[in-house]
Amino acid sequence: MPRLLLATALLTATALPTFADNVHVAVAANFTAVAEDLAALFKEQTGHTAQLSFGATGQLYAQISQAAPFGVFLAADRTRPEKAIDEGLAVDGSFFVYAEGRLALYGPGRDLSDGAAALSGPFQKLAIADPASAPYGQAAVETLTALGLYALVEPKLVQGETISQTLQFIVSGNAELGFVAASQVQGQNDQWLVPADLHAPIAQGAVLLEAGADNPAALAFVDFLKSDAAVAVIEAAGYSVP
Repeated sequence: MPRLLLATALLTATALPTFADNVHVAVAANFTAVAEDLAALFKEQTGHTAQLSFGATGQLYAQISQAAPFGVFLAADRTRPEKAIDEGLAVDGSFFVYAEGRLALYGPGRDLSDGAAALSGPFQKLAIADPASAPYGQAAVETLTALGLYALVEPKLVQGETISQTLQFIVSGNAELGFVAASQVQGQNDQWLVPADLHAPIAQGAVLLEAGADNPAALAFVDFLKSDAAVAVIEAAGYSVP
């Protein structure tokens, strides 16, 4: 894959650890494909294995608060990782923003050169992620509100539990349009990249959880996310890295 090749070129030869460990990583659904690439590179570079579990940020946080055995949390916002520190679920000082996302309006086969006009036009269903648990869903609501279109389209909204399910609603034809992560539809022509000033920034935060504080694989994965190799993968997928 191009992202994988790009990051592999940046890796320097390093000795693998004598004993490899596993870390369970909770990952926001919008970051699925990127996280899979990163996990492969992480194993290649360190020998450790990152086992990934995907879901909406709010759902993952609920699992973490109920003692799910995650060592690292990659959220789609910064609120819940910071809350995890405040509530003693994560290591103080371990928070950082690993990616900043963009929101896109996607409609296969539709002219979305003017997204606001498309949202005002004829369609039956508009898919968004659940704004209560998915930051990209909240950004979609903020965008519609900023455009003065929320009341108009509210009866047409269908909600996915995650941003991945939201994309499936669109691809399957259950919704003609939908707000998704721009990284999910990178390279597609039938999308409108939502202007960043229409919603709050989608800063995606990472944190080392208390369950991973003494796990060498968890510590190594957090360090790896900040490496040039990992940043190359993240940026190639359409995110920016602070």
